[in-house]
Amino acid sequence: MNYGRIEHVDKPVSRIAFGTAMPVMFAAFRSVYGDSSDFPERLGAAFALLDGMYAEGVNCFDCADHYGEEPLGEWIEARGLRDKVVILTKGAHHNRWRKRVTPFDILHDVHNSLAKLRTDHIELYLLHRDDPSVPVGPLMDALNRCVDEGKLGAIGASNWTVERMEEANEYAAKHGMRGFTVASPNYGLAVQVEDPWGGGCVTISGSENRAARKWYADNRIPVFAYSAMARGFFSGKVHGDDPESARAVMDEPGLKGYAHPENFERLRRCEMLAKEKGTSVAKVALAWLFSQRELDVYALIATGRRENMRANVEASEMRLTDEECAWLDLEMGR
Repeated sequence: MNYGRIEHVDKPVSRIAFGTAMPVMFAAFRSVYGDSSDFPERLGAAFALLDGMYAEGVNCFDCADHYGEEPLGEWIEARGLRDKVVILTKGAHHNRWRKRVTPFDILHDVHNSLAKLRTDHIELYLLHRDDPSVPVGPLMDALNRCVDEGKLGAIGASNWTVERMEEANEYAAKHGMRGFTVASPNYGLAVQVEDPWGGGCVTISGSENRAARKWYADNRIPVFAYSAMARGFFSGKVHGDDPESARAVMDEPGLKGYAHPENFERLRRCEMLAKEKGTSVAKVALAWLFSQRELDVYALIATGRRENMRANVEASEMRLTDEECAWLDLEMGR
């Protein structure tokens, strides 16, 4: 496993972060109404999965106010690993009733996350969604209150445009505050053609987002790429010459976001290169991400199998040539 260094985080961070938005993790949440008799088994399954990811070199774990935090916190405490793992969590996500990007919701979610994670600090804290109608100032004030209290390390945003992030950082600099030093947009070989969840998702993939990627590079802001593998599109179970194969593998958000003709051509080229190199489609797609030399990239990856994570780690250490990367991304013919 390769590791990187992130400003305001006092330990190395694995280039692959394990994403906890998975059924086994949801099943290990303690219900306020009492747990069923098989809860110890469900919690044990979550612990076994986390043990396996950690054994493969993963020390960064991705969660959010509405998924993964409680079983992750119990596992970290039970294993005595708080000084060795990096927690990335997110708050201020909208719900069905209202948008929740407010100072009140930030403070509420930070304190709930600390309790569920059984810790007094969070290394990487991101605002999960944005509401452009809300001024950035009060949001940065709330985040920096938590920074000043020692509760948060690096702060940043997921699904914010670079224009809003720049506005937030300008406010922070003007007021002597900590600005955004990390972000988690969608990024990967497959272009997010449609918003998978119906609004508010931000991607930096594709030729149309070159300016956004340049902003990240120029400002040296690490990118924690979500859906880097396009929700199973590059799993090897979807085939570039058979678009219908995606329906048997991918969920509705994945189909909506990635099952489009231009991505099937990217997949077809991945299959060709994988055959040439004697490796898998998944490894080629992930190697493409880590071969983007202008960006400081980390990948958020969810898998239910330790052997899959081992393959992902191997892929993260592969490097493709600039020509191979451009060809895979449809920037040149062959």
